[in-house]
Amino acid sequence: MSRRVFDEIKGLTTEALHPRSTDLDIYSVRQILEFMSDEDAGVTAAVRKVLPEIEKAVDQVIHSFRSGGRLVYIGAGTSGRLGVIDAAECPPTFGSDPQAVVGIIAGGPDAVFRSREGAEDDMNQSGLDLAAIALNESDTLIGITASRRTPYVLGGLEYARSVGAATVLLICNLPDPEKETGHLADVIIAPLLGPEVLMGSTRLKAGSATKMILNMISTTAFVRMGKVFQGMMVDLRAGSQKLKARSRRVLMLAADLDYDRAGELLDAAEGNVKLAIVMALCEVDTPRARDLLAKSEGFVREAVKVFNTS
Repeated sequence: MSRRVFDEIKGLTTEALHPRSTDLDIYSVRQILEFMSDEDAGVTAAVRKVLPEIEKAVDQVIHSFRSGGRLVYIGAGTSGRLGVIDAAECPPTFGSDPQAVVGIIAGGPDAVFRSREGAEDDMNQSGLDLAAIALNESDTLIGITASRRTPYVLGGLEYARSVGAATVLLICNLPDPEKETGHLADVIIAPLLGPEVLMGSTRLKAGSATKMILNMISTTAFVRMGKVFQGMMVDLRAGSQKLKARSRRVLMLAADLDYDRAGELLDAAEGNVKLAIVMALCEVDTPRARDLLAKSEGFVREAVKVFNTS
């Protein structure tokens, strides 16, 4: 370890000793839980303060999706795992192409299950990993590093900028004052959470804030891509009994149908919930419903408007 790294670490908010933590090792179980709960209560407020930056990131992701590009997360440790989790959950939730949202973690897929802490120090490997998925100017890369300094993530952002991809940096510290903001990323999201309950353990408040923000980015982007009708997921992939039940319930609520009629329409639509909703609301057959959705770019509400004005 170099003195430079030591000096970088000691100045980070996430590496500071919390004033209330000095007796953490002698707290009762209840005292520890109350302390953690008190700290977690401030996460939502901190995230809300950075909504303008989150909005900019979402706008960029939507632009990438509409241009045929992808949302790519890159991180190490907890940050990397949270990106992988969000990417993995998008296809079943939104019926998205598995390649539309990609999660890359330092150390490769095995690092999701078993920590490979040293992998985060390799600034060059991230570029190789991004080149392997052919990152390009249509994509948006979100680098996730609670500390703001992870070499693997910063190297990935540099590579992304070199190929013309849009860049977002998600951190849980103030941006580095010695680096020009525009050099790091197009957008910097930096919720200020204060020191962790356990000094340096960014799987705690920083992890919670990161999960919230990734939820916001991917969910909002897919809502704006027509994956949602009212407050329901209508492009979900029914790959389990639970999701099959949810598909039928969504159709029943969206079109005010009974259980049996919803089943009939889902069968006719080959399980496509969005298609079945349009069939029900417009009282049309499968080909006509598919045509209406094509004309409305996949938005159910717009498809109904197209039908009503045709």
